[in-house]
Amino acid sequence: MSSNEKHPHTVDSKQADSTDVESANEFPAAELHGAGTLKRQLKNRHIAMIRCVIGTGLFLGTATSLRNAGPIGLLLGYITLGTICWSVMVSLGEMVAYLPIPGGHIKLAERFVDPALSFTMGWNYWYNWVIILPAELSASAVLINYWNKSVNNAVWISICMVVVIVINMFGAGVYGEAEFIFASIKVITITGLIILGVVLDLGGGPTHDRIGFRYWKNPGPFVQYNGITGSTGKFLGWWSVMTQAAFSFIGTEIVAIAAGEAKNPRRNLPKAIRRVYIRILLFYIGGTIIIGLLVPSNNEGLDLADGTAASSPFVIAIKNAGIRSLPSVVNAALLTSAWSAASSDLYTSSRALYGLAVSGNAPKVFMRTTRKGLPFVSIIFCSLFSALAYMSVSGGAGKVFGWFANMTSVAGLMTWFGISLTYLRFYAGLKAQRFDRSTMPFASSLQPYAAWYAMISSFIICLFSGWSVFLKGNWDQATFVTNYFPLMLFPVLYIGSKLYYKKSWVKAEDMDFVTNIAEIEAEMYDDPPPKNKLEAFWAWLVSVFVLT
Repeated sequence: MSSNEKHPHTVDSKQADSTDVESANEFPAAELHGAGTLKRQLKNRHIAMIRCVIGTGLFLGTATSLRNAGPIGLLLGYITLGTICWSVMVSLGEMVAYLPIPGGHIKLAERFVDPALSFTMGWNYWYNWVIILPAELSASAVLINYWNKSVNNAVWISICMVVVIVINMFGAGVYGEAEFIFASIKVITITGLIILGVVLDLGGGPTHDRIGFRYWKNPGPFVQYNGITGSTGKFLGWWSVMTQAAFSFIGTEIVAIAAGEAKNPRRNLPKAIRRVYIRILLFYIGGTIIIGLLVPSNNEGLDLADGTAASSPFVIAIKNAGIRSLPSVVNAALLTSAWSAASSDLYTSSRALYGLAVSGNAPKVFMRTTRKGLPFVSIIFCSLFSALAYMSVSGGAGKVFGWFANMTSVAGLMTWFGISLTYLRFYAGLKAQRFDRSTMPFASSLQPYAAWYAMISSFIICLFSGWSVFLKGNWDQATFVTNYFPLMLFPVLYIGSKLYYKKSWVKAEDMDFVTNIAEIEAEMYDDPPPKNKLEAFWAWLVSVFVLT
């Protein structure tokens, strides 16, 4: 390495002293010990499972996508979104592994772009997660309706809501443990379903019906969307998968928000990000392949409007195979998935609001924490929005789930757009200041091309997310609003905050790659070996199935 190149994580004593002073001035409540401080309570296995956000999008939302696009259209849609998700994660991973600070990408946007983008991304991200919370609670009602439709959905929503709030009010440590348990169930469930799907497809079920690629031939690999013939109908079927697939993938970036409460972040965060592509291939791509093999796209059960989990392609496949009791077991596992996702939603939205307060973009009251580092004001405020789930009592849980899913998908994709933009500025700063990226905790050789791909693709999908309402006779006001309101909100927030702050973008040569590095490096240590066989088993399970 030449003398002109810099190691971005090496700070001499003089720099460290000045860094401490700068840190004290810039982050008095968020990153120093004392009142209003988040505590690092999340362990490696917690971060691993928090990253493993497999929500109801894969288990329930794929029903609509399979019906609209067919098995190949569904698969191609998930592959496309998978590549975008991976590109976002390697971009985000490089930044948060180097600077694992409270507020994650929200604070990084302020540091490497401008305060206006930080403001916009922060409120967009908070909106994203505070809206997805009632979506997951509505999904819980859909799942419980599989067993009992006689009880009002408000009862099930209330029970799930209480569980989620209690978990979060016990702090990051308890949340991490709960997420570890819930996510373990999700990982085992989806892995088991994929294995079962292969067995059933090869004729290993009670009926011994060897399905093979039967449904790829009849009714066919693609669906002619809305009856439109030719390649146009097939293309539109594939494109219709995009928004739903985005709902399934959104949340992978939670590790950025969790970075402020992660133990040994510079070692654990790269582990959680480095092999994210395997999770995409195994769970999402593998899951959609199995769904397309086992369930025909013209199956009448693929309709979330009926308000029950009987619409889940996995449940339909098991029923068709003649296995009577297993659908209930699978449905119970899917219910824990909804609970887990809802818990993560509340955790993430509350930390996003805390990060906004730290940046001065939200009232300071949201910075208040308990002595153990729990941002209780933010949690209580965000939990109030879970009451939106009660809309499903009169509107139908399946329909309301679809509305919230649309809003979340677009807001989440705009978050990915902002993350990619922030990374491009981060990359420009490293290049301008001649930092050696190879010495960083995590770096991808595909940059900056991966970030450009993710940024452009995310915007295009958002722009055409509600295209179906413009087809003749297909206008739906609810679909239009839920798809385009989040997209219109992003530039409105940015322009408004830009006029307020009146600050230009941070120049690449002026970007700060030093502040907070001394504190972060001081918290690095080697992870201790497992204390007993149980811990050793969980470490093995995480390394194999969660892939950290």
